[in-house]
Amino acid sequence: MRALAPALPAALLLAPAAALAHGADPHGEVPVWTFDPWVVLPLLAALALYLGGLAALWRRAGLGHGIRFWRAGCYLAGWLALAGALLSPLHWWGEHLFTVHMIEHEVAMIVAAPLLVLGRPLGAGLWAWPATPRRWLGQMAQGGGAAGLPWRLLTRPAVASLLHAVAIWAWHVPALFDATVTSTGLHRLQHLSFLLSALLFWWAMLQRAHPGTAAAHLFVTMVHTGILGAVLCFAPRVLFRAQTAQAGLWGLTPLEDQQLAGLVMWVPGGIVYVGAALAFVALWVRRSGGWKDGGDALHAS
Repeated sequence: MRALAPALPAALLLAPAAALAHGADPHGEVPVWTFDPWVVLPLLAALALYLGGLAALWRRAGLGHGIRFWRAGCYLAGWLALAGALLSPLHWWGEHLFTVHMIEHEVAMIVAAPLLVLGRPLGAGLWAWPATPRRWLGQMAQGGGAAGLPWRLLTRPAVASLLHAVAIWAWHVPALFDATVTSTGLHRLQHLSFLLSALLFWWAMLQRAHPGTAAAHLFVTMVHTGILGAVLCFAPRVLFRAQTAQAGLWGLTPLEDQQLAGLVMWVPGGIVYVGAALAFVALWVRRSGGWKDGGDALHAS
């Protein structure tokens, strides 16, 4: 297992490169961009709402006011990361290699999701609507009244962390994960649940939680995802037979493909969670004595 760790970057680079050297995979397929309307249209709609609302807000409040330039940049970076994970040849490779499929999931959950949340998508998106529905949606987004109760509940740190953990562990039940390889509908549902639960998780951490609470939840998330990654790494046999069935075409055994996928979840994922937790601890120390529950962890800057 120790020998696998330093081989991870090389395996990720050389396996696709070996196939591309012949212009295609052993089945004659060429890595392509994916243009699934069920993915492309929601992505374009989200971008249009954000940019339209941002333009309306900046016309009213002034350029860079209400939502700072760096936050808008975070949203665009997160959108590009998500589009890259779901539409680029990375998605194509993920249908053939478990390792790349895991990279696709990690990009969506620990890169795209926090960047999208930092961009304040609700604040921008609301401005894309006329005044009356904007006020109603704004009250609901702020958790006001009975209509805002589901949002208040779902964005509680403990609830959001639990939902995210359930989504991750449930979809890694081998039979269910393997079923996504042959079912397009299940595959879409898997990606949607990963993304939505990750957005709720990062929203709760970045916009609602006390920094000490956020650090604790991030640490717990690092631990349980690390355990799952370790299970994949150290399992003595292949658990995900359908997902690893084509590993041999790319120079890996099915067990090696599963082990590398586990390392992707365990190491890079763990680094992101630990880094974010340490940032919240630093924020907590810096602002000790001046924090009020329910505030934005990064304030309005």
